[in-house]
Amino acid sequence: MTVTQSLTKHLKNPELFVDLAGVPNAQEATKRFSVFNPSTGELLAELPDMDAADVSKAIDKADAAQELWAALTARERSDMLWEWHQLILIHSEDLAAILTAEMGKPLAEAKSEIAHAAAYLQWYAEEANRIYGETISPPSNDRRMLVIKQPIGVVGAITPWNFPASMVARKISPALAAGCAIVLKPAEQTPLVAGAMFTLARMAGFPDGVLNLIYASQGDAVGRELCSNPKVRKISFTGSTEVGRLLMRQCSDQIKRTSFELGGNAPFIVFDDADVDAAVEGAIQAKFRNAGQTCVSANRLYVQSSVYDEFAKKFTERVRALRVGDGFVPDVAIGPLIDTCALAKIEDHVGDAVRKGGKIRCGGSRIGKSGTFFEPTVITEVERTMRVAQEETFGPLAPLIRFNDPDQVVREANDTIYGLAAYFYASNLKRVWRVAEALEYGMVGINTGRMSSEAAPFGGMKQSGIGREGSRHGLEDYLEMKYLCMGGL
Repeated sequence: MTVTQSLTKHLKNPELFVDLAGVPNAQEATKRFSVFNPSTGELLAELPDMDAADVSKAIDKADAAQELWAALTARERSDMLWEWHQLILIHSEDLAAILTAEMGKPLAEAKSEIAHAAAYLQWYAEEANRIYGETISPPSNDRRMLVIKQPIGVVGAITPWNFPASMVARKISPALAAGCAIVLKPAEQTPLVAGAMFTLARMAGFPDGVLNLIYASQGDAVGRELCSNPKVRKISFTGSTEVGRLLMRQCSDQIKRTSFELGGNAPFIVFDDADVDAAVEGAIQAKFRNAGQTCVSANRLYVQSSVYDEFAKKFTERVRALRVGDGFVPDVAIGPLIDTCALAKIEDHVGDAVRKGGKIRCGGSRIGKSGTFFEPTVITEVERTMRVAQEETFGPLAPLIRFNDPDQVVREANDTIYGLAAYFYASNLKRVWRVAEALEYGMVGINTGRMSSEAAPFGGMKQSGIGREGSRHGLEDYLEMKYLCMGGL
């Protein structure tokens, strides 16, 4: 596979990443697909475009390695995860450069993501040693009753383009800690950092077949094979709710275990007792990190009427100061959107809001005639009928919605099929508890715009997903509980 000069010029050790992965059967793939830098349009790499037959071979390889991997001690698996974590930290600058080149996010954000990915590996290196069973008091003295936990088996994982390093680590590390072999398909827009991470995994000593990487430009065939192949015992997917529904249907014939982290429509509520300055900073973090291209991005910003004007003024001033550009340029806060489809969606949302009475306070337009850069945008006087208040924008567009009734705003915040993340700012402790418990979301940020951590369970309610990633709870999704009853004692 070919990695172009456009990418290697950013790397300190290009020779380490030039092959980007030991992809199984890659040499047999006759087709190739290209990966481009969304900031410049430059070609970054040409990779083998693998099909369902290639996926089947990778599954066979994982299945052959599964028994050996599960038979290792927890300490042995932990040591390899720990070594992988260390190698990622050592090569973090190169990994961040690859991430910025293929995804576009500012280099500072890319470095933070690499550190976050390493943190998941460290966490589950430790959790691998904490898989506990239990004993149960028997109803009679002639038997003993136990519960043990065993790895579920081969796992098929599909990761998104917006966090192409941390999502790989968040899915792979608990599976490996539990004793499961992996077949991973990264997003076709951003596969390179996953390949580099797999290169480091080989250096960390993982046995052949335990980690298998699939490069493919079309996810349909890969998804169908992962869902239909009986050797795959679990599917872990992060992406849209629409694709999640499809994968769930495909898994239903085999009643296959699934973990889904799907779409969101996060509310961000500022009550009249909030610290407005802190709320402004929290909204900047929650809305504009990764150019608004996150599943937990603040999508609907509700501000109580008595502080609406103050918040809008201060927030708009901060948004105007955000610098847009190539992620490798110093002091850039917002990079490009991932593709032209994302650009068209945000333009549609802005146009719809303006036609229905919304006021653009700053931004509102694409930058340049080519490329996928869009101005950080604030729209005030937003109504519920506008598309921006109903749909996930996935871009640097912040709609401000005025409210008066604190109870009604919680009902509006919950009036969605999604339930991934929510945020609110308030100081009254009674209100804090009441609102936190009333919001129908898997994660609630209270007086903070950032809450992701390897130590905390990440996941949603309703149609935002099934299961949790991160924390000790994330390990349980890769384990089967087995009850043992021993009689004749």
